[in-house]
Amino acid sequence: MQGQESQNTTSASLLVRVRNPGDDRAWREFEGRYSDLIRRYSRRRGLNTADTDDVSQIVWSDLAKGLRNFSYDPRKGRFRSYLGRVVRSAIFRYFSRNASNTCSLDSAVLAISPDGSASADESWETEWVDHHYRIAMKTIEETFEEKSVAIFRKLLGGDSAEQVAADFNMTSAAVNQAKHRIRSRMKELIARQVREEDEPDTFGTS
Repeated sequence: MQGQESQNTTSASLLVRVRNPGDDRAWREFEGRYSDLIRRYSRRRGLNTADTDDVSQIVWSDLAKGLRNFSYDPRKGRFRSYLGRVVRSAIFRYFSRNASNTCSLDSAVLAISPDGSASADESWETEWVDHHYRIAMKTIEETFEEKSVAIFRKLLGGDSAEQVAADFNMTSAAVNQAKHRIRSRMKELIARQVREEDEPDTFGTS
């Protein structure tokens, strides 16, 4: 039904469920949610496909161990910061062990410290924003009419409301209304996604 979330959405945060080593479904969902983010960030930093595969394996191994005891502590930063450190640390360790690798890395990656810390990592922040947009957009595609999604994509692509109205034999007002509905829903979805990460222990309890 339009505007509703997909049926596989659970009330408990995925970051809570994945702590249970016996919850294989949660782990598969977690991999499905974040694997693309990890790979896109690695490629943005200059890693080739083979190196990205190897780094991803290191990341998932580290996460399998670390997430069992993960708890949200605002003093230590958000989950996005934690995951960023894990990925950067994996990259550092991988290339430390493969010093002869000829991959042309982003200079910022070469300056990463062993623990994966970084004073500022705009690439990670950019990929994180895009990551949440992609997740929300997938839900939009599953829950809104195909026509409304097509209208929204055309507007995002730069077409004017008048052009889109002509393409779909609609009024400009109807096009703008469809755009407003999806934009509002996108904001709700992204806010929910961020809250699930930032407040995993309380998410779904209210």
